[in-house]
Amino acid sequence: MPLRFYNTLTRREEEFVPLHEGKVGMYVCGPTVYAPPHIGNMRTFFFADVLHRYLEYRGYEVRFVMNLTDVDDKTIRGALKNGVSLNDYTQPFIDDLFRNFEQLGIHRADVHPRATDYVDGMIDVIRRLEERGLAYVADGSVYYDISEFADYGKLSKVDVSAGRRGERVAADEYDKDDVRDFVLWKAVKPEDEQVGAAWDTPWGRGRPGWHIECSAMSMQELGETFDIHAGGVDLIFPHHEDEIAQSEGATGKPFARYWLHGEFLLLDGGKMAKSTGNIFNLQDLVDRGVSPSAIRYLFLTAHYRSKLNFTFEGLNAAAEAVRRIRDARDRLRAHPAARDPDPMDTPTLHPAADEALSAFAAAMDQDLNSSVALAALHELVNRVNARLHELGTAAISEAERDAALRAFERIDAVFGFVALADRENVVDDDLSAWVEERLAARQAARASRDFAAADSIRDEIAARGVVIEDTPQGARWKRGA
Repeated sequence: MPLRFYNTLTRREEEFVPLHEGKVGMYVCGPTVYAPPHIGNMRTFFFADVLHRYLEYRGYEVRFVMNLTDVDDKTIRGALKNGVSLNDYTQPFIDDLFRNFEQLGIHRADVHPRATDYVDGMIDVIRRLEERGLAYVADGSVYYDISEFADYGKLSKVDVSAGRRGERVAADEYDKDDVRDFVLWKAVKPEDEQVGAAWDTPWGRGRPGWHIECSAMSMQELGETFDIHAGGVDLIFPHHEDEIAQSEGATGKPFARYWLHGEFLLLDGGKMAKSTGNIFNLQDLVDRGVSPSAIRYLFLTAHYRSKLNFTFEGLNAAAEAVRRIRDARDRLRAHPAARDPDPMDTPTLHPAADEALSAFAAAMDQDLNSSVALAALHELVNRVNARLHELGTAAISEAERDAALRAFERIDAVFGFVALADRENVVDDDLSAWVEERLAARQAARASRDFAAADSIRDEIAARGVVIEDTPQGARWKRGA
Protein backbone atom coordinates (compact mmCIF):
# COMPACT_ATOMS: atom_id res chain seq x y z
CA MET A 1 0.00 0.00 0.00
CA PRO A 2 1.22 3.55 -0.63
CA LEU A 3 2.05 5.85 2.24
CA ARG A 4 -0.59 8.56 2.59
CA PHE A 5 -0.72 11.78 4.60
CA TYR A 6 -3.45 14.31 5.27
CA ASN A 7 -2.13 17.48 3.64
CA THR A 8 -3.37 20.63 5.36
CA LEU A 9 -2.61 22.56 2.17
CA THR A 10 -5.18 20.61 0.11
CA ARG A 11 -7.42 19.48 2.98
CA ARG A 12 -7.32 15.88 1.78
CA GLU A 13 -5.36 12.68 2.26
CA GLU A 14 -2.77 12.20 -0.48
CA GLU A 15 -0.26 9.60 -1.53
CA PHE A 16 3.21 10.65 -0.43
CA VAL A 17 5.58 10.95 -3.38
CA PRO A 18 8.88 12.60 -2.41
CA LEU A 19 10.60 15.16 -4.58
CA HIS A 20 13.61 12.86 -4.97
CA GLU A 21 13.05 9.11 -5.03
CA GLY A 22 14.05 7.42 -1.79
CA LYS A 23 14.88 10.69 -0.02
CA VAL A 24 12.81 13.00 2.18
CA GLY A 25 13.46 16.55 3.30
CA MET A 26 11.47 17.25 6.46
CA TYR A 27 11.23 20.46 8.48
CA VAL A 28 9.45 20.78 11.83
CA CYS A 29 8.89 24.04 13.66
CA GLY A 30 10.68 23.64 16.96
CA PRO A 31 10.18 25.62 20.16
CA THR A 32 10.73 29.22 21.07
CA VAL A 33 13.32 28.73 23.78
CA TYR A 34 12.09 31.16 26.42
CA ALA A 35 10.75 28.65 29.00
CA PRO A 36 10.93 24.93 29.76
CA PRO A 37 8.87 22.86 27.30
CA HIS A 38 5.59 21.53 28.66
CA ILE A 39 4.12 18.11 27.93
CA GLY A 40 1.82 19.62 25.29
CA ASN A 41 4.88 20.84 23.38
CA MET A 42 6.37 17.38 23.74
CA ARG A 43 3.35 15.82 22.04
CA THR A 44 4.15 17.85 18.92
CA PHE A 45 7.81 16.83 19.03
CA PHE A 46 6.80 13.21 19.67
CA PHE A 47 4.56 13.33 16.59
CA ALA A 48 7.56 14.56 14.59
CA ASP A 49 9.65 11.74 16.07
CA VAL A 50 7.16 9.06 15.01
CA LEU A 51 6.87 10.60 11.54
CA HIS A 52 10.67 10.63 11.24
CA ARG A 53 10.99 7.04 12.50
CA TYR A 54 8.24 5.73 10.23
CA LEU A 55 9.70 7.34 7.13
CA GLU A 56 12.97 5.57 7.95
CA TYR A 57 11.05 2.33 8.63
CA ARG A 58 9.67 2.64 5.09
CA GLY A 59 13.22 2.84 3.79
CA TYR A 60 13.54 6.57 3.09
CA GLU A 61 16.75 8.47 3.66
CA VAL A 62 15.49 11.38 5.75
CA ARG A 63 17.10 14.74 6.31
CA PHE A 64 15.26 16.03 9.36
CA VAL A 65 15.54 19.67 10.41
CA MET A 66 13.95 21.16 13.55
CA ASN A 67 14.70 24.79 14.33
CA LEU A 68 15.20 26.58 17.63
CA THR A 69 13.69 30.07 17.80
CA ASP A 70 16.17 31.93 19.98
CA VAL A 71 15.33 35.49 18.93
CA ASP A 72 11.79 36.86 19.07
CA ASP A 73 9.63 39.07 21.30
CA LYS A 74 9.53 36.48 24.11
CA THR A 75 13.24 35.66 24.28
CA ILE A 76 14.19 39.34 24.21
CA ARG A 77 11.74 40.15 27.02
CA GLY A 78 13.10 37.25 29.06
CA ALA A 79 16.74 38.22 28.56
CA LEU A 80 15.96 41.84 29.43
CA LYS A 81 14.06 40.88 32.57
CA ASN A 82 16.92 38.66 33.74
CA GLY A 83 19.64 41.14 32.83
CA VAL A 84 21.55 38.70 30.61
CA SER A 85 22.47 38.39 26.94
CA LEU A 86 20.10 36.67 24.55
CA ASN A 87 22.37 33.63 24.25
CA ASP A 88 22.86 33.32 28.02
CA TYR A 89 19.09 33.43 28.46
CA THR A 90 18.16 30.87 25.78
CA GLN A 91 20.96 28.31 26.19
CA PRO A 92 19.61 26.74 29.43
CA PHE A 93 16.22 26.21 27.79
CA ILE A 94 17.86 24.55 24.79
CA ASP A 95 19.77 22.26 27.14
CA ASP A 96 16.53 21.47 28.98
CA LEU A 97 14.75 20.69 25.71
CA PHE A 98 17.37 18.15 24.71
CA ARG A 99 17.26 16.55 28.17
CA ASN A 100 13.49 16.17 27.67
CA PHE A 101 14.10 14.59 24.26
CA GLU A 102 16.50 12.11 25.84
CA GLN A 103 14.08 11.26 28.65
CA LEU A 104 11.19 10.73 26.25
CA GLY A 105 13.24 8.80 23.71
CA ILE A 106 12.80 11.44 21.00
CA HIS A 107 15.54 11.24 18.40
CA ARG A 108 17.39 14.45 17.69
CA ALA A 109 17.04 16.01 14.24
CA ASP A 110 19.96 15.95 11.82
CA VAL A 111 20.15 19.73 12.27
CA HIS A 112 18.75 22.01 14.97
CA PRO A 113 19.40 25.45 13.45
CA ARG A 114 19.27 28.45 15.76
CA ALA A 115 17.68 31.53 14.26
CA THR A 116 20.55 33.79 15.38
CA ASP A 117 22.95 31.80 13.17
CA TYR A 118 20.88 32.37 10.01
CA VAL A 119 20.37 36.13 9.99
CA ASP A 120 22.34 36.60 6.75
CA GLY A 121 19.96 34.18 5.02
CA MET A 122 16.96 36.09 6.37
CA ILE A 123 18.35 39.37 5.03
CA ASP A 124 18.82 37.74 1.63
CA VAL A 125 15.20 36.51 1.51
CA ILE A 126 13.91 39.96 2.49
CA ARG A 127 16.06 41.61 -0.19
CA ARG A 128 14.60 39.26 -2.81
CA LEU A 129 11.08 40.06 -1.63
CA GLU A 130 11.80 43.77 -1.90
CA GLU A 131 13.13 43.33 -5.43
CA ARG A 132 9.92 41.50 -6.42
CA GLY A 133 7.71 44.25 -5.02
CA LEU A 134 6.42 42.15 -2.10
CA ALA A 135 8.10 44.08 0.72
CA TYR A 136 8.18 47.73 1.72
CA VAL A 137 9.79 49.88 4.40
CA ALA A 138 7.69 51.74 6.97
CA ASP A 139 8.94 53.43 10.17
CA GLY A 140 12.35 51.78 9.77
CA SER A 141 10.90 48.25 9.61
CA VAL A 142 10.26 46.05 6.56
CA TYR A 143 6.80 44.58 5.98
CA TYR A 144 5.35 41.98 3.63
CA ASP A 145 2.59 43.30 1.36
CA ILE A 146 0.06 40.46 1.38
CA SER A 147 -2.06 42.19 -1.28
CA GLU A 148 0.74 41.51 -3.78
CA PHE A 149 0.79 37.72 -3.18
CA ALA A 150 -2.19 36.15 -4.90
CA ASP A 151 -1.99 32.87 -2.98
CA TYR A 152 -2.02 34.39 0.49
CA GLY A 153 -4.43 32.36 2.64
CA LYS A 154 -4.17 29.10 0.69
CA LEU A 155 -2.99 27.09 3.71
CA SER A 156 -5.15 28.56 6.47
CA LYS A 157 -8.13 29.60 4.29
CA VAL A 158 -8.24 32.98 6.06
CA ASP A 159 -10.37 35.69 4.50
CA VAL A 160 -7.77 37.87 2.82
CA SER A 161 -10.39 40.52 2.02
CA ALA A 162 -10.47 41.28 5.76
CA GLY A 163 -7.02 42.85 5.44
CA ARG A 164 -6.38 46.19 3.74
CA ARG A 165 -3.18 47.51 2.26
CA GLY A 166 -1.26 49.61 4.73
CA GLU A 167 -2.63 47.92 7.87
CA ARG A 168 0.39 46.39 9.58
CA VAL A 169 1.19 44.12 12.51
CA ALA A 170 4.65 44.14 14.05
CA ALA A 171 4.10 41.58 16.82
CA ASP A 172 5.63 38.14 16.23
CA GLU A 173 2.39 36.43 17.23
CA TYR A 174 -1.11 37.75 16.77
CA ASP A 175 -4.72 36.69 16.86
CA LYS A 176 -6.24 34.15 14.52
CA ASP A 177 -7.67 35.75 11.38
CA ASP A 178 -5.82 39.04 12.03
CA VAL A 179 -5.01 39.51 8.34
CA ARG A 180 -2.56 42.39 7.96
CA ASP A 181 0.82 43.06 6.39
CA PHE A 182 3.31 41.34 8.68
CA VAL A 183 6.77 42.38 9.72
CA LEU A 184 9.84 40.83 8.11
CA TRP A 185 12.50 42.99 9.79
CA LYS A 186 12.02 45.13 12.88
CA ALA A 187 13.72 48.47 13.42
CA VAL A 188 16.08 48.32 16.36
CA LYS A 189 14.90 49.16 19.87
CA PRO A 190 17.10 49.90 22.91
CA GLU A 191 16.18 46.55 24.49
CA ASP A 192 17.34 44.71 21.37
CA GLU A 193 20.76 46.34 21.61
CA GLN A 194 20.88 45.70 25.34
CA VAL A 195 20.59 41.91 25.00
CA GLY A 196 22.62 41.56 21.78
CA ALA A 197 19.66 41.06 19.42
CA ALA A 198 20.49 43.61 16.71
CA TRP A 199 22.17 43.26 13.32
CA ASP A 200 23.20 45.64 10.52
CA THR A 201 21.16 45.46 7.31
CA PRO A 202 20.46 47.57 4.20
CA TRP A 203 17.45 48.94 6.12
CA GLY A 204 19.38 49.88 9.24
CA ARG A 205 20.01 48.02 12.48
CA GLY A 206 17.32 45.72 13.72
CA ARG A 207 16.32 42.13 14.11
CA PRO A 208 14.15 39.58 12.26
CA GLY A 209 10.47 38.98 12.69
CA TRP A 210 9.54 35.46 13.75
CA HIS A 211 8.11 34.22 10.46
CA ILE A 212 11.10 35.03 8.25
CA GLU A 213 13.33 32.90 10.47
CA CYS A 214 11.79 29.56 9.49
CA SER A 215 11.72 30.44 5.79
CA ALA A 216 15.45 31.16 5.80
CA MET A 217 16.44 28.19 7.96
CA SER A 218 14.34 25.60 6.14
CA MET A 219 15.38 26.69 2.64
CA GLN A 220 19.04 26.95 3.58
CA GLU A 221 19.04 23.42 5.04
CA LEU A 222 16.63 21.66 2.65
CA GLY A 223 16.45 23.73 -0.52
CA GLU A 224 13.86 26.12 -1.87
CA THR A 225 11.34 23.28 -2.33
CA PHE A 226 11.21 20.31 0.04
CA ASP A 227 8.85 17.50 0.97
CA ILE A 228 7.31 17.84 4.44
CA HIS A 229 6.70 20.77 6.76
CA ALA A 230 5.15 19.83 10.12
CA GLY A 231 4.26 21.46 13.40
CA GLY A 232 1.42 22.15 15.80
CA VAL A 233 -2.03 23.05 14.52
CA ASP A 234 -1.73 26.43 16.24
CA LEU A 235 0.97 27.42 13.74
CA ILE A 236 -1.18 27.14 10.61
CA PHE A 237 -2.02 30.84 10.90
CA PRO A 238 -0.22 33.12 10.94
CA HIS A 239 3.17 31.43 11.09
CA HIS A 240 2.95 28.79 8.38
CA GLU A 241 0.80 30.96 6.14
CA ASP A 242 3.41 33.68 6.33
CA GLU A 243 6.24 31.21 5.70
CA ILE A 244 4.59 30.22 2.43
CA ALA A 245 4.09 33.83 1.38
CA GLN A 246 7.71 34.75 2.13
CA SER A 247 9.33 31.67 0.65
CA GLU A 248 7.27 31.37 -2.52
CA GLY A 249 7.25 35.14 -2.93
CA ALA A 250 11.06 35.20 -2.86
CA THR A 251 11.72 32.14 -5.03
CA GLY A 252 8.69 31.84 -7.31
CA LYS A 253 8.73 28.11 -6.52
CA PRO A 254 6.53 25.84 -4.38
CA PHE A 255 7.77 25.81 -0.79
CA ALA A 256 6.78 22.69 1.19
CA ARG A 257 4.74 20.06 -0.67
CA TYR A 258 3.03 18.31 2.27
CA TRP A 259 1.90 20.15 5.41
CA LEU A 260 1.22 17.99 8.50
CA HIS A 261 -0.18 19.44 11.72
CA GLY A 262 -0.54 17.84 15.15
CA GLU A 263 -3.46 18.64 17.42
CA PHE A 264 -3.43 19.97 20.98
CA LEU A 265 -2.91 18.01 24.14
CA LEU A 266 -5.65 18.83 26.63
CA LEU A 267 -5.38 18.88 30.42
CA ASP A 268 -8.73 18.46 32.15
CA GLY A 269 -10.35 19.28 28.82
CA GLY A 270 -8.48 22.57 28.33
CA LYS A 271 -5.59 23.41 26.00
CA MET A 272 -2.15 23.25 27.60
CA ALA A 273 -0.47 26.65 27.33
CA LYS A 274 2.24 28.51 29.23
CA SER A 275 0.14 31.67 29.03
CA THR A 276 -2.67 30.09 31.10
CA GLY A 277 -0.53 28.03 33.47
CA ASN A 278 -2.54 24.94 32.49
CA ILE A 279 0.57 22.82 32.03
CA PHE A 280 2.73 19.96 33.23
CA ASN A 281 6.42 19.72 32.42
CA LEU A 282 7.96 16.31 31.85
CA GLN A 283 9.96 16.53 35.06
CA ASP A 284 6.76 17.34 37.01
CA LEU A 285 5.34 14.01 35.83
CA VAL A 286 8.52 12.03 36.43
CA ASP A 287 8.65 13.42 39.98
CA ARG A 288 5.12 12.08 40.46
CA GLY A 289 6.26 8.59 39.45
CA VAL A 290 5.10 8.68 35.81
CA SER A 291 7.37 6.77 33.45
CA PRO A 292 8.27 8.45 30.13
CA SER A 293 7.53 5.13 28.37
CA ALA A 294 3.91 5.42 29.56
CA ILE A 295 3.74 8.95 28.16
CA ARG A 296 5.01 7.74 24.77
CA TYR A 297 2.39 5.00 24.78
CA LEU A 298 -0.40 7.39 25.77
CA PHE A 299 0.49 9.73 22.91
CA LEU A 300 0.08 6.83 20.48
CA THR A 301 -3.46 6.04 21.61
CA ALA A 302 -4.87 9.02 19.72
CA HIS A 303 -4.30 10.02 16.11
CA TYR A 304 -1.91 12.94 15.81
CA ARG A 305 -4.68 15.03 14.22
CA SER A 306 -7.02 14.37 17.16
CA LYS A 307 -7.04 16.17 20.50
CA LEU A 308 -5.86 13.99 23.38
CA ASN A 309 -7.07 14.55 26.94
CA PHE A 310 -4.12 13.98 29.28
CA THR A 311 -5.16 12.27 32.53
CA PHE A 312 -3.43 10.28 35.23
CA GLU A 313 -5.97 7.49 34.73
CA GLY A 314 -4.86 7.33 31.11
CA LEU A 315 -1.21 7.27 32.17
CA ASN A 316 -1.83 4.41 34.58
CA ALA A 317 -3.54 2.41 31.84
CA ALA A 318 -0.66 3.22 29.49
CA ALA A 319 1.92 2.03 32.04
CA GLU A 320 0.01 -1.26 32.41
CA ALA A 321 -0.10 -1.70 28.64
CA VAL A 322 3.65 -1.15 28.38
CA ARG A 323 4.23 -3.66 31.16
CA ARG A 324 2.05 -6.28 29.44
CA ILE A 325 3.84 -5.86 26.11
CA ARG A 326 7.30 -6.06 27.68
CA ASP A 327 6.31 -9.06 29.75
CA ALA A 328 5.19 -10.97 26.66
CA ARG A 329 8.41 -10.16 24.86
CA ASP A 330 10.53 -11.05 27.90
CA ARG A 331 8.72 -14.34 28.43
CA LEU A 332 9.33 -15.20 24.80
CA ARG A 333 13.01 -14.34 25.11
CA ALA A 334 13.36 -16.47 28.24
CA HIS A 335 11.40 -19.50 26.98
CA PRO A 336 13.55 -22.57 26.20
CA ALA A 337 14.32 -22.69 22.50
CA ALA A 338 15.69 -25.43 20.28
CA ARG A 339 17.00 -25.49 16.74
CA ASP A 340 15.15 -28.76 16.13
CA PRO A 341 11.97 -28.75 18.25
CA ASP A 342 9.30 -31.47 18.45
CA PRO A 343 8.43 -32.37 14.82
CA MET A 344 4.81 -32.92 15.87
CA ASP A 345 4.52 -29.30 17.04
CA THR A 346 2.93 -26.74 14.70
CA PRO A 347 4.57 -23.29 14.89
CA THR A 348 2.09 -20.42 14.98
CA LEU A 349 4.22 -17.31 15.58
CA HIS A 350 5.62 -17.01 12.05
CA PRO A 351 2.22 -16.06 10.62
CA ALA A 352 1.42 -14.06 13.78
CA ALA A 353 4.56 -11.96 13.28
CA ASP A 354 3.87 -11.45 9.57
CA GLU A 355 0.25 -10.47 10.23
CA ALA A 356 1.26 -8.04 12.98
CA LEU A 357 3.82 -6.31 10.77
CA SER A 358 1.39 -6.15 7.86
CA ALA A 359 -1.41 -4.68 10.01
CA PHE A 360 1.01 -2.25 11.64
CA ALA A 361 2.27 -0.95 8.28
CA ALA A 362 -1.25 -0.75 6.82
CA ALA A 363 -2.36 1.43 9.72
CA MET A 364 0.70 3.68 9.71
CA ASP A 365 0.49 4.06 5.94
CA GLN A 366 -2.93 5.65 6.45
CA ASP A 367 -1.71 8.97 7.80
CA LEU A 368 0.13 7.46 10.78
CA ASN A 369 -2.93 5.84 12.36
CA SER A 370 -1.06 4.90 15.53
CA SER A 371 -4.04 3.70 17.59
CA VAL A 372 -4.90 1.05 14.99
CA ALA A 373 -1.21 0.15 14.68
CA LEU A 374 -1.11 -0.35 18.47
CA ALA A 375 -3.98 -2.83 18.14
CA ALA A 376 -1.79 -4.89 15.79
CA LEU A 377 0.94 -5.00 18.44
CA HIS A 378 -1.54 -6.09 21.13
CA GLU A 379 -2.79 -8.88 18.88
CA LEU A 380 0.79 -10.10 18.54
CA VAL A 381 1.06 -10.07 22.35
CA ASN A 382 -2.10 -12.18 22.59
CA ARG A 383 -0.75 -14.68 20.08
CA VAL A 384 2.60 -14.90 21.88
CA ASN A 385 0.97 -15.45 25.27
CA ALA A 386 -1.34 -18.11 23.83
CA ARG A 387 1.58 -19.88 22.17
CA LEU A 388 3.70 -19.93 25.33
CA HIS A 389 0.73 -21.23 27.32
CA GLU A 390 0.26 -23.97 24.73
CA LEU A 391 3.93 -24.98 24.90
CA GLY A 392 4.15 -25.11 28.70
CA THR A 393 7.67 -26.28 29.41
CA ALA A 394 8.28 -27.58 25.89
CA ALA A 395 10.85 -25.76 23.78
CA ILE A 396 9.91 -23.34 21.04
CA SER A 397 11.80 -23.37 17.77
CA GLU A 398 14.50 -20.71 17.54
CA ALA A 399 13.19 -19.63 14.15
CA GLU A 400 9.64 -19.16 15.46
CA ARG A 401 10.80 -17.27 18.53
CA ASP A 402 13.12 -15.04 16.53
CA ALA A 403 10.41 -14.18 13.99
CA ALA A 404 8.14 -12.88 16.75
CA LEU A 405 10.98 -11.05 18.50
CA ARG A 406 11.92 -9.35 15.24
CA ALA A 407 8.31 -8.17 14.87
CA PHE A 408 8.40 -6.66 18.37
CA GLU A 409 11.69 -4.95 17.56
CA ARG A 410 10.59 -3.57 14.18
CA ILE A 411 7.35 -2.10 15.53
CA ASP A 412 9.14 -0.56 18.49
CA ALA A 413 11.71 0.98 16.17
CA VAL A 414 8.84 3.36 15.33
CA PHE A 415 6.90 3.47 18.60
CA GLY A 416 9.92 3.50 20.92
CA PHE A 417 8.19 2.87 24.23
CA VAL A 418 9.48 -0.66 24.82
CA ALA A 419 13.12 0.35 24.32
CA LEU A 420 12.49 3.33 26.59
CA ALA A 421 10.94 1.09 29.26
CA ASP A 422 13.93 -1.24 28.99
CA ARG A 423 16.18 1.72 29.68
CA GLU A 424 14.02 2.80 32.62
CA ASN A 425 14.30 -0.68 34.11
CA VAL A 426 18.04 -1.19 33.86
CA VAL A 427 19.32 -2.78 37.05
CA ASP A 428 22.81 -2.04 38.36
CA ASP A 429 25.24 -4.94 38.84
CA ASP A 430 25.20 -4.79 42.63
CA LEU A 431 21.41 -5.06 42.83
CA SER A 432 21.40 -7.84 40.24
CA ALA A 433 23.96 -9.88 42.18
CA TRP A 434 22.03 -9.33 45.43
CA VAL A 435 18.71 -10.42 43.90
CA GLU A 436 20.25 -13.57 42.40
CA GLU A 437 21.76 -14.45 45.80
CA ARG A 438 18.42 -13.92 47.57
CA LEU A 439 16.56 -15.94 44.93
CA ALA A 440 18.96 -18.82 45.47
CA ALA A 441 18.30 -18.60 49.23
CA ARG A 442 14.55 -18.51 48.56
CA GLN A 443 14.78 -21.58 46.34
CA ALA A 444 16.74 -23.41 49.06
CA ALA A 445 14.09 -22.45 51.65
CA ARG A 446 11.31 -23.73 49.39
CA ALA A 447 13.20 -26.96 48.72
CA SER A 448 13.43 -27.57 52.47
CA ARG A 449 9.70 -26.62 52.76
CA ASP A 450 10.48 -23.61 54.91
CA PHE A 451 7.79 -21.53 53.22
CA ALA A 452 7.79 -18.85 55.91
CA ALA A 453 11.45 -18.13 55.19
CA ALA A 454 10.77 -18.20 51.42
CA ASP A 455 7.95 -15.67 51.82
CA SER A 456 10.12 -13.48 54.01
CA ILE A 457 12.84 -13.44 51.35
CA ARG A 458 10.26 -12.58 48.69
CA ASP A 459 9.11 -9.62 50.83
CA GLU A 460 12.74 -8.58 51.32
CA ILE A 461 13.27 -8.56 47.54
CA ALA A 462 10.00 -6.68 46.95
CA ALA A 463 11.12 -3.99 49.38
CA ARG A 464 13.98 -3.24 46.97
CA GLY A 465 11.48 -2.58 44.17
CA VAL A 466 11.91 -5.98 42.50
CA VAL A 467 9.02 -8.16 41.31
CA ILE A 468 9.34 -11.96 41.21
CA GLU A 469 7.40 -14.16 38.80
CA ASP A 470 7.43 -17.91 39.35
CA THR A 471 7.32 -19.74 36.01
CA PRO A 472 7.66 -23.41 34.96
CA GLN A 473 11.23 -22.55 34.00
CA GLY A 474 11.99 -21.08 37.43
CA ALA A 475 11.77 -17.66 39.10
CA ARG A 476 12.10 -14.58 36.91
CA TRP A 477 12.50 -11.10 38.27
CA LYS A 478 12.39 -7.50 37.14
CA ARG A 479 12.26 -4.03 38.58
CA GLY A 480 8.80 -2.95 39.63
CA ALA A 481 6.84 -0.22 37.85
